[in-house]
Amino acid sequence: MDAELRTLALTVARIIGSPDQSAYRLMSEALRGARNTFLEVRFDDLWGIRLRGEDTGTPSAVHELLIEVKRTAPSVYEELQAIAEAFTEDEQAREADGVRAPAHAPSGPSTRATANSVQDGTFHAPVVQADTFSGGVHTYYAQPPHSTLPPVADWPQLDTADPIALGVRQTRRLPGESPLPPYVERDCDRELGDRVREAAREGGLVVVTGAPLSGKTRTAWAALVAKLPGTTRVFAPSPGTDLRGLPAVVRGRGEAGCVLWLDDLGGHLGDYGLTPAVLAELVRLRVPVLATMEDEAYDARRFGAADRARVLDGARPVELNRVWSDSECGLLEKAEEPLLRGARLWRGPHTVPEYLAVGPDLVEEWRRAARPTRHPRGHLLVRAVVDLHRCGVPHGAISEGVLRGAEELYPDAYAAAEAESFGDGLAWAAEQRYGVSGLLVPGDKEGTWGVFGALLADTVDRPGGWPVPLDLWMFALETVRTDGARWTVRSNAHTHLVERAEEDPMAAAVLGDINVALGDLETAEFWCRKAADAGHTEAAAAAGELMVARDAAAEAIPYLEQAAEAGIVQSQFSLGLLLIDRAKSWMNRAAEAGHPLAARVLPRLHAVTYTPPDTVKE
Repeated sequence: MDAELRTLALTVARIIGSPDQSAYRLMSEALRGARNTFLEVRFDDLWGIRLRGEDTGTPSAVHELLIEVKRTAPSVYEELQAIAEAFTEDEQAREADGVRAPAHAPSGPSTRATANSVQDGTFHAPVVQADTFSGGVHTYYAQPPHSTLPPVADWPQLDTADPIALGVRQTRRLPGESPLPPYVERDCDRELGDRVREAAREGGLVVVTGAPLSGKTRTAWAALVAKLPGTTRVFAPSPGTDLRGLPAVVRGRGEAGCVLWLDDLGGHLGDYGLTPAVLAELVRLRVPVLATMEDEAYDARRFGAADRARVLDGARPVELNRVWSDSECGLLEKAEEPLLRGARLWRGPHTVPEYLAVGPDLVEEWRRAARPTRHPRGHLLVRAVVDLHRCGVPHGAISEGVLRGAEELYPDAYAAAEAESFGDGLAWAAEQRYGVSGLLVPGDKEGTWGVFGALLADTVDRPGGWPVPLDLWMFALETVRTDGARWTVRSNAHTHLVERAEEDPMAAAVLGDINVALGDLETAEFWCRKAADAGHTEAAAAAGELMVARDAAAEAIPYLEQAAEAGIVQSQFSLGLLLIDRAKSWMNRAAEAGHPLAARVLPRLHAVTYTPPDTVKE
C-alpha cells in the first residue's frame, strides 16, 4: 500500500471501530454521493461486522474499498480524506488533554444530559451545545446541499432561445446579415433526428461527437429545433453545475416539455453532474438530454480506465465527420447566402465549419492589429496579400519579394509600420491560430503566401471597404506570368474601376495602361482619352501615341501638345515628328500648286529631316 492510502485506510478503520458515529455517517453520506451501490454496501458491511464484534481485517478491507473510490470517484475520495483528517485532529486534541473516549461508551465530553434548543426552531449552520468540553472541538461538515436550479418555467423556450448564447459559434456579422447562415444539411441529420425524436418520447441521452470545429453544436441545435416543439423549455447549465437536484426540479414542471442541453458534455460529468443516477431519473421522467463532445474526450471518458464516465455506457454517439462528403458539398454549392457562398469559394483546404467558426476571430484580430502597439507591419502584409488576391494574383505568385514590393505601395501604412520588422510581421501573420490556420497561409509553391479565405471574403463583402491602391493593379499585372492570370487581373480591374473611372481620371488612366499592356489598344485609347480629357498628363501622352499608331495624326496632335507642354519629352519628340511630316505634306501640295517659295524650301526641308537608314547589324 502507498503511504497515503495506508494512512487513510488506518484512519477509516479507526472511524469504523469508534463508538462515535458522527464521522462514519459523514463518510457514508459522501459515498452515497458517488452513486455507486457497491461502495455503499461494502462500507455498511464493514460497520455491521464491527457491531457484531467480529474481526473485520479492517485496514486491508478498507484499503481495497478506498482504491475503488479513488478510481471511480476522485472527488469523493478527497472528501473522505478531509473527514479523516478532521477525525485525526480531534483524536490528537483529546490525547493532548489526557482524555480518551471509553471503548464502548458514547463519546463526548460529558455524560450529563444537556438540554438543547434552537431559537425560532430552525438553524442554518452546524450547532454544538454541551455543558462542558474537554479537549478540542471539531465540526464535521457534510456534503453541501445541491445547488439551486431554476424552475422549468424560468427556462427559455426553444423558439426564443439564443443558439449563440447556448454554444453555437457566431459567424461574422455584416450589416443586414443574420447571426447564423442557413443550415446546410449533414449526412448524419436523419439518424440524429430519429434519435432526438425518440429521446423526446422516451427520454435518454443523445451525444453528437466529432473533431474540434466540425460543426457539432450547430448540427445538434438544428436537430433540436427541427424535432421538438418551439414551446419546449431548454435548460443549458454552465459547466460544473450541480445537477443532482435536476430530477426534482423537472418533476414540478407540470405539462411543460423540456430538454437538457449540454454543449461540451465533458464539463458536465463527474459526481455532481450528469451521473447515471441523474440520467436514469431523467429517462424515467422522459426528459431528452442532447449533448456534444469532442471525439478524443468521448473516447477517453467512454473507454479510459482512469476517469471513465459510466453515463456514456448506454449512449451510442452520432458521429459527425470533419470533412464534408460529396453530397454535403453538393448542397453547399446550391447555397446563395453570401457567407455560405464565401465558404464555397474561399475556404481552400479548410472545412466549411472551420471556415465559418474561425473566420470571424481571424478577421477581428487582423483588423485590430493595425494599431502601433500591436502588429502594424503584419497587418500591412496581410492587407497587401488580400488586395493582390482581389487583383487576381494567385497564391503561388506571392513571394516574399513580391510582398516587399507591394507593401511600399501603401505609403502611409508603410511609414507607420516601421517599428516592426518585415520578418516579425510575417511571422505573426503566419502563426497558426486555433490549430486551423494563420492569417497568411502557405501558397501553392514553396516560399509563397496566400490569405485565409474569410479575410478576403469579408473585405469583398463588407460595405464601405477600402479600394485596392491604384498602383497595385499594374504591380499585380507585372507579378503574374501566365496569360490567363494577366487577363484575370484585367477583368478584375474593370470590375473594380470602371464605375470609379467615370469620375476619377487616375482610375481611368490605370485601365488605359492595363489594356495597353494586354494589347487591347481600342479599349486602352478609350480610357486614356477619358483620363486625358479630365487633365491627366500621362494619359494624354499615351492617348496621343495610340492615335499616331493608327494614323490618326489630326486627333493625336491636341493630346500630344497637352503632354508636351507638361514637359513629357517623348511627347515633345513625337509631336515634332508629327508636325514635320505634316509640314512636308503641306509644302509638297503648295509646290505642286506652283508656289515658287515652296518649291525652293521643300528640298532643304527634306534634307534637314532626312534620317539615314540604320545599317548597323547586331
